Amino acid sequence: MGEEVEQQEFTRADRTRHREKVRRNLDVFARMLREAAFDTDDPMTGLEVELNLVDEAGDPALRNAEVLEQIADADFQTELAQFNVEINVPPVHLHDDGLARIEEVLRQDLNDAEERSAAIGAHLVMIGILPTLAEGHLGRDAISANPRYALLSDQILAARGEDIEIRISGDEQLRTTADSIVPEAACTSTQFHVQTSPDQFAAYWNASQAIAAAQLAVGANSPYLLGKELWRETRIPLFEQATDTRGEELKAQGVRPRVWFGERWITSVFDCFEENVRYFPALLPITDDEDPLEVLEAGGTPALSELRLHNGTVYRWNRPVYDVTDAGPHLRVENRLLAAGPTVLDTVANAAFYFGLVRSVAESERPLWSQMSFSAAEENFHVAARQGIDAQIYWPGVGQVRATELVLRRLLPMAHEGLERWGVSAEVRDRLLGVIEQRCLLGTNGAEWFVSRVRARAGEDRWDALRATLLEYRERMHSNEPVHAWD
Repeated sequence: MGEEVEQQEFTRADRTRHREKVRRNLDVFARMLREAAFDTDDPMTGLEVELNLVDEAGDPALRNAEVLEQIADADFQTELAQFNVEINVPPVHLHDDGLARIEEVLRQDLNDAEERSAAIGAHLVMIGILPTLAEGHLGRDAISANPRYALLSDQILAARGEDIEIRISGDEQLRTTADSIVPEAACTSTQFHVQTSPDQFAAYWNASQAIAAAQLAVGANSPYLLGKELWRETRIPLFEQATDTRGEELKAQGVRPRVWFGERWITSVFDCFEENVRYFPALLPITDDEDPLEVLEAGGTPALSELRLHNGTVYRWNRPVYDVTDAGPHLRVENRLLAAGPTVLDTVANAAFYFGLVRSVAESERPLWSQMSFSAAEENFHVAARQGIDAQIYWPGVGQVRATELVLRRLLPMAHEGLERWGVSAEVRDRLLGVIEQRCLLGTNGAEWFVSRVRARAGEDRWDALRATLLEYRERMHSNEPVHAWD
């Protein structure tokens, strides 16, 4: 998403040529899955965190270009809006105490970045949606300078043919419109990457879908948007609507949305890529000169850049990724459904829960997805996004169950087992999964803490209460005490 683009307008011929090239990429990818040696000997895991920028008062700071210049670290990059930046944590092997190293690197990098950005009056905040965002921050002029972002916004609006409407019903009601995809930028996330072999990919993707609701319930951290208390993880409906290329008529016809949970369990990574090509027209029909078949038959590794770019504009909550490194091609699942924060420790605890649980579920003798309909997993996902830590979800062999009880009784032991298989030490497992356990026991996550603090300021103006709570949140974020231990 962050690469530079030069072409700003596309002709009908561009789109035809791009469609043909994407389909050729897909054919070559299918052949690679049959024949190529993917890098799977020692799987890596990775982490990306999107951050918000605020000023001294807690209001959005639209200054990411200045902040990045001040930070001067290649691990930090632009995101869609000028009040966002992203940090990429180098991939690690979990068996080498990788989670502890992720926490150490992320904490140190964020401390350094905060110190430098604070010198120009901007501060970093890890939260799913910045509570102090107002309508005036979501206009087209808030888009970052990278031309790809403006181009993507224009293409989505052109495909839709009308302004984007945001309608969310939660504890309060929100209805607004936008003339760009900047509302998408309000959704900052943590993205966990887990590398898999082609043979294992379907199991890891299916497992990620099945456990998504439990992740959301314990990790929700986005309860406010434009001054309204909505879902506990409001990022989910907001992101689904903010990049929707469908007008009302296409929705009525059953055309699939670009932000997509999916509609079935898969049997191969090819299923995800093939669906993306079959169902979704290209938003950025940029075509390069590589002949992927020629590269493959010459013994090289095709970049498949058109397929990868197209895949990056279909926003699955668990996204399939094909990438190429010096070690060759590899596949990974990108789990992108959680908000960042509240602290580095909370974020890495969420990572530990995901990495451990997904391995345990994916490698179980009887697949969970053989016992559970896909529609049940999708319904669980949206229930957990709406209700957060109080969610009641369906689980095979149990029926409807409170998410916290499910996590405590079944899923945490599975996550411990999965981390043990990864080679994570008992000390690290106990410390990080202990954070998830305490959230469940105390009924507290980022969203619950924030809502309770705003409600305690019920006598104040809502925006004043949001600013005051956000400043308190930012201070506690730097303590690295997990949110369940906050007063």
